[in-house]
Amino acid sequence: MAEQKSLTGLTDDEAKEFHAIFTQTMTGFFGIVVIAHILAWLYRPWL
Repeated sequence: MAEQKSLTGLTDDEAKEFHAIFTQTMTGFFGIVVIAHILAWLYRPWL
């Protein structure tokens, strides 16, 4: 029997895999953003 799909068309395993990749990408992006803000503040403090 085929696996039941959700409204998105993804199976439960596919959704978990997508979520894992998404969270890793988001964490990396926020890490780069934090580093960029620290470097900008060290170069020219705004407070």
